[in-house]
Order: sequence, then C-alpha cells, then structure tokens
Amino acid sequence: MFIAAFVASQFDPSAKAYYQRKRAEGKRHNAAVICVARRRCDLILAMLKNQTPYDASRHHDIPIAA
Repeated sequence: MFIAAFVASQFDPSAKAYYQRKRAEGKRHNAAVICVARRRCDLILAMLKNQTPYDASRHHDIPIAA
C-alpha cells in the first residue's frame, strides 16, 4: 500500500493535493504517504461496502473525518 500511495501522491490529483496538505501540516514525507495510504484503504473499504466502482470525479477532494 505504501508504494501504491507513493505513486498516487505523484500522479492522482486528489491524492497529490492530500499529500501536499499533510506536508503543509508539518508531516514528513513517509508520514504523509502513510496518510495517503490510509485514505486509499478507507476508500477501498467504502467501495467494497457499497459495491460501487471507483469514480475519480466522485472522490475528488472529499474531506475525510479524523
């Protein structure tokens, strides 16, 4: 998941924005990538629960509760 999140933080616009937001909060690179990975896991779990496919336009910049 770490490698997938690392790649997503470079190429996926919503993951990239989330990564940059975490870096702006003062998190180090590895911690910010782990945050992206956690967010991706939450997204995958929601897709499995709702039985819906991934739709980038639907999941773009959705705030995740802490």
